[in-house]
Amino acid sequence: MTTAASLTFVAEGFTAPGPGNFQLPPAFSIGGLDVTKSMLLIVLSGVLIIAVTYVMARPAAVVPGRLQFAGEAVYGFVRNGIARDSIGTQDFMKFVPYLFSLFLFVFVNNYYGVFPFLQFPTFSRISYVYGLAALTWFVYNGVGIARHGFFGYLRRQTVPGGMKGPILVLLIPLEFLSNIVVRPATLALRLFANMFAGHLLLILFSTGAAYLIFESDKLAYAPVGILSFILGILVSFLELLVMFLQAYVFTLLTAMYIGGALADEH
Repeated sequence: MTTAASLTFVAEGFTAPGPGNFQLPPAFSIGGLDVTKSMLLIVLSGVLIIAVTYVMARPAAVVPGRLQFAGEAVYGFVRNGIARDSIGTQDFMKFVPYLFSLFLFVFVNNYYGVFPFLQFPTFSRISYVYGLAALTWFVYNGVGIARHGFFGYLRRQTVPGGMKGPILVLLIPLEFLSNIVVRPATLALRLFANMFAGHLLLILFSTGAAYLIFESDKLAYAPVGILSFILGILVSFLELLVMFLQAYVFTLLTAMYIGGALADEH
């Protein structure tokens, strides 16, 4: 009974993190428009990407230095490992600039979550992810319509190859929902959910450890706090991998959607 009461006391004294931790107050206002930390991070990511890629590309040496080599490695990874394999050798080059920018943009904004003093993954706010997914939606549908015409593209996206007869009454609406309507939502939710859940876990382990070690009046809870701190570090390393994978998956799916829109068959 005493133990249960003590646990209740600790639970009541600790405020568990939740969605409210992602509602940051405005940093400042301009003409009545509140500017938040996530808005500043989005702008900062654009500046960082332009500056770093410029510094990497500027030497253009035959024998690259470390920065140029790193830039070429990332560019080659996106060009050959994502764009060419997913879109095909005939059309992939014209989409490499978009895919390269998209990968770096998601990558940088994801890693804000573990960068000291910033520590907020921008795409844990779903509005930004929906905006990015909508841009991809316009790109792959636009290139598909430009290649096949509006009705030709619609037919390729909704009628599976070789399918005929009454079954199309069921397949066409399902294919339309899957390929045209649902794709941007799933693309956005996958990135948002991973960034939101990962950052929430980091907050939980760090604040829980701080509470149990420094604020709880029960000395016996200190080892649990230390364990929570260690788990937080381990989860941080896992998050580093997840952040990279989510940038890769978002870019890869975008390339696959473009490749599917350009393909002659469904």
